[in-house]
Amino acid sequence: MINTNALVPMTDANQNFSKVVRLVDEQGAVIILKNNKPKYAVVEFSEYDRFQQYRKETIEKMADELIEENLEAFQELAK
Repeated sequence: MINTNALVPMTDANQNFSKVVRLVDEQGAVIILKNNKPKYAVVEFSEYDRFQQYRKETIEKMADELIEENLEAFQELAK
């Protein structure tokens, strides 16, 4: 769900980045629109850090599942 109060056109973001930062402080995140379509998300660093950790854990989990599902094939290839 996107908060419409946190949508900022690219031209506004370019001309008044302090407005973007203020909105991030107030809303938690800002979506910057390019050609009236969501293009970028601006968040506090702590939120970005959590996202990166979640992404890393998700990739590791998927890799583990892929190896588990195909273990016999990998063992055969390793011979």
